[in-house]
Amino acid sequence: MPAFEYLAHNQWAFTEKVDGTNIRVYVKEGNVRFGGKTDNAQIPTRLLTALDDLFTPKHDALLASFKDADVCLYGEGYGAKIQKGGGLYRQDQGFVLFDIRIGQWWLQREDIEEIAGRLGIDIVPIVGHGTLDDMVDRVRSGFDSQWGGFAAEGIVARSTVELQTRGGERIITKIKAKDFAVQGR
Repeated sequence: MPAFEYLAHNQWAFTEKVDGTNIRVYVKEGNVRFGGKTDNAQIPTRLLTALDDLFTPKHDALLASFKDADVCLYGEGYGAKIQKGGGLYRQDQGFVLFDIRIGQWWLQREDIEEIAGRLGIDIVPIVGHGTLDDMVDRVRSGFDSQWGGFAAEGIVARSTVELQTRGGERIITKIKAKDFAVQGR
């Protein structure tokens, strides 16, 4: 994509890519509901219970925080039995926030951190800043997850100034450690 070539030497913020399943928490018209990346996504029962346990006590705070807005909290359902190495993150299952959209507006990282802190929700950690070449080098070299002594799945990078394509898509990229794995090992 030409945008990435143009932006390759700009500064990007790197967050740890969590190996889990995409979860969306919708807050709209007095209701809080959970979904996956698509409308047909199936959320595992244990994860759905963990989401209920996390968000049900926060129901009133969520509605008060966002009033009449159409809100979506984007995160990753992660932990034991979510993905192959999910138990390395945690033995139970949980949710870690990485983005929030209110109406058509995507919040900035500082605002996401403030809301996550106020609601007591975990947020993906920033693991560095640099160019896209720096990101590739860091993932190729490998680095430990912020959740413990195991290899991180990768990095999700966003330009430090939020940008969109001409079509309105946000410019975000990711790279996984397995992209550099040698076959046959």
